[in-house]
Amino acid sequence: MGDPKRHRKKYETPRFPWRTDVLQAELKLLGQYGLRNKRELWRHRTMLSRFRGIARSLLSMPLEQRKKLELQLLNRLHRLGILPKRAALDDVLDLSIEDILERRLQTLVFHKGLTNSVHQSRQLITHRHIVIGNRKIYSPSYLVLRDEEASIAYASTSPLSNSKHPLRTSIQIARPETAPTSEAVNRTAEKEA
Repeated sequence: MGDPKRHRKKYETPRFPWRTDVLQAELKLLGQYGLRNKRELWRHRTMLSRFRGIARSLLSMPLEQRKKLELQLLNRLHRLGILPKRAALDDVLDLSIEDILERRLQTLVFHKGLTNSVHQSRQLITHRHIVIGNRKIYSPSYLVLRDEEASIAYASTSPLSNSKHPLRTSIQIARPETAPTSEAVNRTAEKEA
């Protein structure tokens, strides 16, 4: 578990931090996915690097040794919603940082139409207005499992659970094609209860 006074970094910094193409690509991802700082991006990039490193090491093993480990890695990535069910080990090497960033709670709340922007979804998550099932998740960088994706909704204790809330009406006006109807949100709330 380690010493609680000695924290370890969960990310690796870029090897060449001042290259303009790297800086511009990072800045674009920060804005597109509403990340707070580059450390969040680096943490997910390190996670992707570890998955790819495991896949490369598995490819170098003999077939009978790697079978079980390969299945574990592919099942984990499938549960996270990053890869489809019938993926191969080569598909792990083709993953990009966007594949992981798309599975963050902040991004999925925005894509479900519960907010107007990814920045607003970050705010609602940290203020505990969003639940997954019955659990309040207050970390925008939480990676949502494939099974949990359908149960993302407003918290029942939140004022946003009322369909007449001004924020909900502004979402329906701004994004009529993606905003959930009040009936759909109420049905998901009833299923959770």
